[in-house]
Amino acid sequence: MSDMKRFKISPKFAAIVTISTVWMLFQLYLALFIPLHPIVQGPLHLMLALLIVFLYHPLNKKGKMNWKSVIDVLLMLTVLFLLYYFMTHSDRLAFRVPYISPVLQIDIIAMILTIIVLTEAVRRMLGNTLVIFIAVVIIYMWFGQFFPGIFRFGGTNINRFTDLMTMGSSGVFGTPLQTSVNSLFYFIVFGAFFAVCGGGQFLLDFGMKFSKNSASGPAKAAVMSSALMGTISGSAVANVSTTGVLTIPMMKKVGYTPEQAGAIEAVASTGGQIMPPIMGVGAFIMAEMLGIPYRIIAFSAIIPASAYFLSVFLLVTLLAKRREFGKSITEIKGVEVSTEPLLPRLYLLIPIVVLVYFLVDGASLMRSGMMGIYAVILINFLSRFIQGGKNYVPLKKLGETMLQGIKQASAIAIPTAACGIIIGSVIQSGLATRISTLIMTLGMTNLTFALMITMLGCIVLGMALPTVAAYLVSVVIFVPTLTGLGIAALPANMFVFYFGIMAQITPPVCLASFTAAGIAEANPWKTGWRGAQYALVAFLIPYIFIFDPGILLIGSNMDIVRGTALLFVGTYLLVAGMAGYLRIPLGMFERVILCASAIMMIVPEFITDVLGIGVGILMLMMCEIRRRRMLRRKEV
Repeated sequence: MSDMKRFKISPKFAAIVTISTVWMLFQLYLALFIPLHPIVQGPLHLMLALLIVFLYHPLNKKGKMNWKSVIDVLLMLTVLFLLYYFMTHSDRLAFRVPYISPVLQIDIIAMILTIIVLTEAVRRMLGNTLVIFIAVVIIYMWFGQFFPGIFRFGGTNINRFTDLMTMGSSGVFGTPLQTSVNSLFYFIVFGAFFAVCGGGQFLLDFGMKFSKNSASGPAKAAVMSSALMGTISGSAVANVSTTGVLTIPMMKKVGYTPEQAGAIEAVASTGGQIMPPIMGVGAFIMAEMLGIPYRIIAFSAIIPASAYFLSVFLLVTLLAKRREFGKSITEIKGVEVSTEPLLPRLYLLIPIVVLVYFLVDGASLMRSGMMGIYAVILINFLSRFIQGGKNYVPLKKLGETMLQGIKQASAIAIPTAACGIIIGSVIQSGLATRISTLIMTLGMTNLTFALMITMLGCIVLGMALPTVAAYLVSVVIFVPTLTGLGIAALPANMFVFYFGIMAQITPPVCLASFTAAGIAEANPWKTGWRGAQYALVAFLIPYIFIFDPGILLIGSNMDIVRGTALLFVGTYLLVAGMAGYLRIPLGMFERVILCASAIMMIVPEFITDVLGIGVGILMLMMCEIRRRRMLRRKEV
């Protein structure tokens, strides 16, 4: 049910429309005129997001006045008070000297209230996990002197804590929230408009065109659709929910088991977060954290993302071939999928072209996102005169889309601001340095072991937190360790980014796999483990670009070509081993040998490359000889 129908003209809906409109106009002002001081635009952005969250997620869901309604009203009044405080004290806050200028009583009160309303908004949106993380780091800040050994910390006081949290650029209003203000908001709203104005359906239909009359067609459609939808949606669960309802039933119909169908969709949808140009908005934060242009990160991600989707595409093909081996063409069951013609709707992709053009041309993320939004609205207006207005979205629907985009933007602003509490506390207390020291001590003797510890830490954080929050916390805790071990900043950031995302399909908490299992009516546990198996390439790729950054387009042309070629060939052999098919169905021993040869190729060492290539060629020749013999026997 749309927001317009749900709230009609109730006071609640009127408040949502008013606040959403004010927020949109505020962001337009920042993009069209001039950005404000961070201590002004950060609080404005956050307080508007808090109001939206409390309106969409009230404590009192029944509508009748009771004590829960009183709490909801008090929280929103508190947010309005904080908005007034930050606006009236903006000049003082903007020009004060951190940790030297005096902290007033009103500053302390505002800090306490900000943390209270922010953590309550996090609890309502995301549950208790992130709230527990916040509580732990705050307790550590205040009681660090009671911790043993290397984790002992002298503690803080109320003035320093207030200065850190809400009076500068290193706490709640730090880099993560500023990224939400300056870029994430615009790309989220762009994605909402683009999806509703026909672009999302076009990408889905484009992927579905791969669903021909073959058993692997629907699975190929799932992979392609999820990759394309990932360009506008950074949520693995949202991708599964959007494309999976169409592709999973078709995969089951042509012979994939429910667990296979669910795992394929989960793995493909998760890959949307590593697929340029948007990459689940995490890439924009990475650009801010590294201080480099976003386009560098997007280009660096192309080869790893291509290898990931190549692996999934090959997997579904080889699984189908294994099942079809020896059958006549009439015995192979398929599904015909009809979609509307694509060519007349090709113009709907113009907004993405505009967005990518401005990104590549060096425009700011804010300007690029804003131009993308303009392009969507313009193309939608022109759609009224194309194909009889079939793809035209009326003004009322655009209004609902704006509300939905604002709601999604608030769902990003809140956790990024909350992560500012964690990041500020971890850095100020030196906890990040202490953890880095422990891991670096291990890494001095074995870098791979240090990387494995980092991988497990990122996956655990990714299981407990949203992708953006997991990346932000991992950057503070683990990236200094990796750079201290001599790893360049971009590969180190990509390493933690990838494994934070892979948590979506890593048991025991794999939300994308569980969502897909629900659609497929499959066993969630089996679907989760199968998804982790199918995504094995993604678990190896981060290690590859640590030891061989050529696949991130770092190094000479020869390094890039060599690394890419070995990655793709190794990916093919690894997938063949997992699927159990290389020209013919393979036994377990052959599959193990094939996977071992693939891993040897992927590991960036000359000796392992030669051994892997040799074993791979030998296996391919043996399988081809056996295939010809089997076919000759069948003919006889």
